[in-house]
Amino acid sequence: MDSNKNRIGEIVLLDFPYTNLQGSKVRPALIVGTSDIQNDLLVAFVTSEVENYIWSDYAVAFEQSNLQEGIIKQNSVIRCDKLITISPERIARNKVAVLKTLKISEVLRKIAHISVDGIYNKIHQPSTFIPGKSRVNYAGRVFDEKEIVNAVEASLDFWLTEGRFSEQFSEKIAEFLGVEHVLLTNSGSSANLLAFSALTSEKLGDKRLKPGDEVISVAAGFPATVTPIIQYGLIPVFVDVEIPTYNIDVEMMRKAITPKTRCIFIAHTLGNPFNIDAVMQLAKEHDLWVIEDNCDAFGSEYKGKKTGSFAHLSTISFYPAHHITTGEGGAICTNNPQLAQLVRAFRDWGRDCYCAGGENNTCGKRFSQQFGNLPYGFDHKYVYSEIGYNLKMTDIQAAIGAAQIDKLPHFCERRKENFKEWTRIFEKYPDYFILPKATEGADPAWFAFIVTLKDTAPFKRDEITAHLNAKLIETRNLFAGNITKQPGFMTKNYRIADHLNNTDYIMNNTFFLGTYPGLTKEMFSYVEDVLDSFLRSITKLH
Repeated sequence: MDSNKNRIGEIVLLDFPYTNLQGSKVRPALIVGTSDIQNDLLVAFVTSEVENYIWSDYAVAFEQSNLQEGIIKQNSVIRCDKLITISPERIARNKVAVLKTLKISEVLRKIAHISVDGIYNKIHQPSTFIPGKSRVNYAGRVFDEKEIVNAVEASLDFWLTEGRFSEQFSEKIAEFLGVEHVLLTNSGSSANLLAFSALTSEKLGDKRLKPGDEVISVAAGFPATVTPIIQYGLIPVFVDVEIPTYNIDVEMMRKAITPKTRCIFIAHTLGNPFNIDAVMQLAKEHDLWVIEDNCDAFGSEYKGKKTGSFAHLSTISFYPAHHITTGEGGAICTNNPQLAQLVRAFRDWGRDCYCAGGENNTCGKRFSQQFGNLPYGFDHKYVYSEIGYNLKMTDIQAAIGAAQIDKLPHFCERRKENFKEWTRIFEKYPDYFILPKATEGADPAWFAFIVTLKDTAPFKRDEITAHLNAKLIETRNLFAGNITKQPGFMTKNYRIADHLNNTDYIMNNTFFLGTYPGLTKEMFSYVEDVLDSFLRSITKLH
């Protein structure tokens, strides 16, 4: 049986026709597998009718140059979707030819894809929504067989670390955003950490961020935007946000800037771009770095340009709740080659060398440079110029992302449509709810539909969210609420610019529902009925 395994890739002649009893008594086939139990062989049919089958996703064409041994009379096609298990006794002639390894790999991968299609269509199809029994999630992964095929392809490559799919995914992100450099990492939080870390490098000279410097941010957001500031010993300066955009109050930010201010690090809240013109103008006036947390806004636009392409550095998250997913994953984007190199260094153990995986001596001076107090000519691959980490993405994750990003334009349109549907449902109750509003000049690919209760509402935020969740309708608060009230941040060194009145109001009165592409008309109809029923009952009580 072991000898049969070595026959994979061998073209043989079988002693029976494929589809009829007319004509030749033998047919060519390719051995593609063996049986562990018996001596049987799995074969794929081979045909010279190239034009009839080449259109199929499961056809692999080959010619003489693809053969390691033997001769074929004409170009042919391997039918990877036409397989049969045979006994070796059915072989009329052995080893007519042998395919080269690369062509064998192509065939075996195509055969694997057939199983993937079956798994997706039978196992991963969305289940039918049953009102009151099925959950209305606020977020979730939306995918098809293409993501699974890519994941299988990467697994079969078994490169594991950054490889061909990482390069492909990075290039697609760069093209989508219109940026020069994209570096993949293992999460959006790591992306924020790496972007901030890059700005602390001594290679930036007087421009580098140092302990005690101040960084403008907001308290009504996600912790991952703030934690790197604290971890590097800088002081976050929290500026209040505006309702109903939920983005930073630009006038208050202007007043918050002091001689200690060195950076602005803020997010596009729930996909709604902040006032980018005003922020970038302030940064220019005061010579400040800007990091654009684009984790919740991948695909949003501001004045016709994609968010994530304005600041010195921007970040993306590929967690399942976000616009596209790789499971865990993130990216850092920049148009500045020096910042790109610094991000790479911090991401890759702090290493000074910028060779891609599997490459050597890109700089041409691997053994002829002086670094620190190391001996002259010390191998550049093992020179560490930063205090770094290992925060790379795997190639399997990148493979999933490379398929997901092709769906991003459609996903963004679905999010916008779902946002409009939520607006229709909630705008019936103007006495109770403040509805979200896009920043002027912005076209958000909304991460969520955010709702704030008015003072006149005869119920509390926690009452309506508890009711919705009891009916299997997921809600979320606006992340940390007021992060200065969170246990992990209360004792940290920070400064509040003037006040956080809106932030506190959001902490107590705001929640959001999802806009992700997996939402259906049936789900919206169910939520509308539940909401209407709840508000009718509240009205009767009051």
